[in-house]
Amino acid sequence: MASETETSAGIEDGVRRRDFINIAAVSFAGVGSVAVVLPLVNQMNPSADVLALSSTEIDISAIQPGQSIKTSWRKQPVFVRNLVPAEIAEANKVPLSELRDPETLAERTKVGKENWLITLGVCTHLGCVPLGAAEGEPRGDFGGYFCPCHGSHYDTAARIRKGPAPKNLVVPPYDFTSDTVVTIG
Repeated sequence: MASETETSAGIEDGVRRRDFINIAAVSFAGVGSVAVVLPLVNQMNPSADVLALSSTEIDISAIQPGQSIKTSWRKQPVFVRNLVPAEIAEANKVPLSELRDPETLAERTKVGKENWLITLGVCTHLGCVPLGAAEGEPRGDFGGYFCPCHGSHYDTAARIRKGPAPKNLVVPPYDFTSDTVVTIG
């Protein structure tokens, strides 16, 4: 009778050992698969130089009311404009029915920061860089921007008002990281 107990205990131990070996083999194969796949997936991530260009920080503390600057993001010009109350009022009084691409100034700016208008400096007609961001440049018939290539006129909210451009100047994704720093991208 003792031999029957030993045999059944031996079979039980054998099954347990076999299960352990199977689990260990599958675990080892899983770890090996991850070790092979991880570098393949990781090589598809953008490189450090591409990530560096994906966003840019701008210090806006030196931009006085009524002034604007040109900077760049993703190799495209960006206009950052500090609107004065008169420009904001002028943009808000324009009926949306008069606009080719109807957008309010509030839709083009951040809540609480309505005086900061940030747009790509690329005309939506054929990609020229409009004038009006630098001191002394012509601002067109509506006091915003003027594209010298084909005569598109933008208002103080960078909305198309006259000329061949089909859309307003594009507002890129941006956030205020502090009262004086804007991150674009």
